[in-house]
This record gives sequence, structure tokens and C-alpha cells, in this order.
Amino acid sequence: MGRAQERIRRKLENNPVMECNKVRNRYCPDLFRDFADTKDPRNQSYTEYSNDELLGTMFYKGIAGIVSMQSMTYEFNREGIVANLFRFMGKKEKEYLPHAVTVNEYLERLAPEELQKVQQKQVYGLIRGKAFYDARFRKKWLVIVDGTQIYSGSRKLNEGCLERHYNKGTEEEKVNYHCDVLEAKLVLGESLIVSIASEFIENNGEDAERQGHMSEEARKQDCETKAFKRLSGKIKKAFPRLPVILLADSLYASEPVMGICRDNGWEFIIRYKTGSIPGIAEEYERIPEKEMSGHAEFINGIDYNGQPVNMLRFWEERIVKGVRVRTEFQWLTSIQITKRNAEKIAGAGRKRWKIENEGFNRQKNWQGDIAHACSWDARAMKNHYLMAQISDMVKQLYEWFFLKAGGIKKKQKNISSELLESFAQQITEREDIFGDDMPCISTT
Repeated sequence: MGRAQERIRRKLENNPVMECNKVRNRYCPDLFRDFADTKDPRNQSYTEYSNDELLGTMFYKGIAGIVSMQSMTYEFNREGIVANLFRFMGKKEKEYLPHAVTVNEYLERLAPEELQKVQQKQVYGLIRGKAFYDARFRKKWLVIVDGTQIYSGSRKLNEGCLERHYNKGTEEEKVNYHCDVLEAKLVLGESLIVSIASEFIENNGEDAERQGHMSEEARKQDCETKAFKRLSGKIKKAFPRLPVILLADSLYASEPVMGICRDNGWEFIIRYKTGSIPGIAEEYERIPEKEMSGHAEFINGIDYNGQPVNMLRFWEERIVKGVRVRTEFQWLTSIQITKRNAEKIAGAGRKRWKIENEGFNRQKNWQGDIAHACSWDARAMKNHYLMAQISDMVKQLYEWFFLKAGGIKKKQKNISSELLESFAQQITEREDIFGDDMPCISTT
């Protein structure tokens, strides 16, 4: 970017955090009110900071992309930031923002369900606002499900850690401890996906004993399938009438997952890997009269344990170093496949990768680090993760409705740092912290 373009960009965005606040106020206007309404687990005789002040501090930690709690205390103690953040939260200014220790002690007591309610209420508002209707497929919302690790190491942080043994029964045996979460993300745009529900994977002793004889893939499938039952229940309870198409990888190509989708009235497009359900592949290959449409091949009505399932195969060809390379993809779906919609279903199914790219990779490498252990306490770890999801939702809206809508190009790694830098910027009397004047924003 040349000097002239850089000057134009900075003129368009004079104060990044103020623009972010405006986006948040427009699309998540009740966020801080919902923070305040969470059930306070503390003895009220000994509280110095309110719920919304503690959670608001964590919210802006996520907006700034600050990784550790120690760094948060250091950065938020800078001159000008304390006053501004209290103003952003609509609170009377205090001498200091909450210290990291104070916040962690609070998060160790707060029920994670309280933050999930806040998160889901904000997502419900986005769905009701109709600004993202173009992201739907067949007038239904794409929900991507996948698991990720939020901690991995040789130290057992808490009793909720899962275990993975290497060289078991030998002198070189090693144990890796990890904390996993099964995440459901709602597709709101090509580069915008937000968390709609989270389920933390915690196995008891009986689970661990049973899984000890499984392969790594079978153990992972067992863990995530059990968590999916709980996760799907959360989504159905919070969004009972939401029309859903579930996108998932081959770990979820199973009768229990498909049965849950049917019971909930959801459609599904699940990646199929050869060998995961041999009977389906065998029947598919036995049928010679497969229907074709462009690069898609499909068969409807394959019997799977008494229920029909449709199979779609899609391929693409590319020239790599002068050689033509063919790549194939396969899905199992409940959607009736036709020549008109076959390639469209394949396109929707391939959006499952968004949870890796715009989801986990973004939150681990570009806009913070959800894998950094901000606390060893199991409940606090969950709350740190949930707050990161809420912050990231608002930051994505800021990127989508202000940066992209205004033609302002930034490297992902610079977005958080420039937001943090603007936290200490002096606010003029003409600037409205909670204003709705957003000329660059379009909902189309």
C-alpha cells in the first residue's frame, strides 16, 4: 500500500474502536445489558466491579486480540484506556479496570450457561434482523459442526482434561493432556461465521476405560458423537424453529447423528470418506444408472439401516505444474438431489471448511489464541472460550460491515493491534460512543 492509499485509509477510519462500537451498537445493542443480567455468583457484600464491568473488560480483551490475562492488565492500565473503556461500557469511571486475578476468580464461579445465553441471544438478533438472509441455502441456515483443542500439553490442568497415551506400557510411555470443545458455527456470509453453541468434551472414568482399546480416530468419533447429542439439544432448545442444514466431516457419518437431525427436523450434508460406512459405498457402486450433472454424480434413496440417504460425488480438475490433477469429494445428504441442484449442494457441503479457516485458524492464529490457557480452572477455561466467541462475533461484524463495506483493506494480523492502539485515542465531544451514524454500512 502506497503512502497516498494509506492516508486515504486512515482518513476513512479515524478511530477503529469507535467504529467497532458503532457496529456493535447497531447489531448487538443489548450486549452489555445482557452481561449485566447474568446471574452473579458472588457474595454482593464483597463486590467492587459489576457483572457487565468484568465481562465488558473481557469483551474488549477479545476485541484487542490480547492473548494472556497478564498482558490484559498491563495494556488496560495505560493512560487514557481506563477512562475510555468505562465510557464504552456506559459505566461511571473508576481508577482501575478489573485486575486479571479478579476477573479469573469471577470466571471460576460464573456458570458457563450464562454466557451461552448471552451468545445465543445476540445470534438470534442477527438472524431476526434479516441482514444475512442471502447466506442461507434453500432458505435454511448452514450450521457447521466440528471439534477443536483449546489446550494440549504435558501438564494436567484440571480434572476435565482428556488423556492421550503414547507408547503405552513401555518405558517411553508419555501422556498428553488436552481440552476439547465441539463447536457449532452459523454461516452468515462468505467470510463471516459465528458461534451458535459450544459443548465441552469431558469424559468420565468409564468413558476413558472403554476408549482405551479404540484407535485414535474411533476414540475421537466416540467423544464427538456423544458431545454432538448434547450440542444438538442446546441448539434445538435455543432455536426451536430455526431451519437448519447441518454440515459436518466424515466423523459424523453415522446413524446416531443422522437420526438426531431427522428428529430435529434438520437437513444434513455430511462428508463421506470411503470405508466409514462400507454398506453405503457398496450399494452406490452396484447401481450402474447413476445420474450426472456437470461434475456431479449422485444416487437418491440408498438404504441405511431402514432409512433413505442420498449420496453425491463431485470432482474438480486443476493443472498443477503442467499435470492435470483430479480431486473427488463425497457427501451423504438428506436433501433430494436433482440435476439442477447437485453442484449447488456440493458447493454448500464444501463450506464446512469455513469452520477451520474463518473459525478455528482465525481464533488461534490471526485474532488472538483460544488455545492459550488463561486459567487452569475448568469452569474459567470454558468462560474464557465463550467470551472469545462473543468478542470475535462483534469483530467479524466490524470487519464485514465497516472495513469491507468501506473498501478498507487490512492484514488480519493488524486488525486487532490497530483496534488496541485506538483504545487510548482521545474522544472528541463530536464523537458519539453509542451512535448509529454509519454511512459506510450496508445490509445488502
